[in-house]
Amino acid sequence: MVTVGLLYPGHSAEDDYQALAARLNGEVRLPVVTTSVGEDAHRVDALLDLGRAERLAEGAVQLKQEQPDSVMWACTSGSFVFGREGANIQAGGLAQAVGVPASSTSIAFVDACKSLEIYQVAVAASYPEDITQHFVRFLAAAGIEVVSTGSNGILTAAEVAMLTADQVIDMVNAADHPDAEAVLVPDTAMHTLAIVDDLELATGKTVLTANQVTVWKGLDLVGPVPSLPDLGMLF
Repeated sequence: MVTVGLLYPGHSAEDDYQALAARLNGEVRLPVVTTSVGEDAHRVDALLDLGRAERLAEGAVQLKQEQPDSVMWACTSGSFVFGREGANIQAGGLAQAVGVPASSTSIAFVDACKSLEIYQVAVAASYPEDITQHFVRFLAAAGIEVVSTGSNGILTAAEVAMLTADQVIDMVNAADHPDAEAVLVPDTAMHTLAIVDDLELATGKTVLTANQVTVWKGLDLVGPVPSLPDLGMLF
């Protein structure tokens, strides 16, 4: 059994991972350690504070007790606001602290796209527009073109966690574009792991969600990613 340790900021949709682990009947362990949060806000200063090294280091100490095979910083905005270099520094710090390979959700999006040879995407974001543009630039730096965006202006992770499946599907459909090879849904505060297949059915194309790519990358760090049910084209 592979254990992917997850560092998750605060409390919003961490139960998405726990529900997935239960569905997989022990095939993959997904222990979650929640990190501290100063202010729950999709705002640059708050996100830089959310992802600072001290907060991650505190969580890493707890997560090490789970003896994970890999570690993921399960936060998109709290990684991409640091840029590619900053995100790599985050991941490197976690790897050093826990002693296993580590990455983050933002890096996972890039690696998942490249794994599927996807280079033109739409972004269906819960964030305000300025935060969405940080993600667009993060993707662009990796050679992934964003052909359309939908920014929904939701200010807190707590609010995002309350979105229904139908609301998420509507958000993804609204952001889609004919030129996009896939739609990216970048918020680990959004419950998506039970509806990835529904999102792909609604759009007729690959959909990559934050919690989905986080699990995928955690497995990818360990070895070949197993084929898992109901998790879309990526799996």
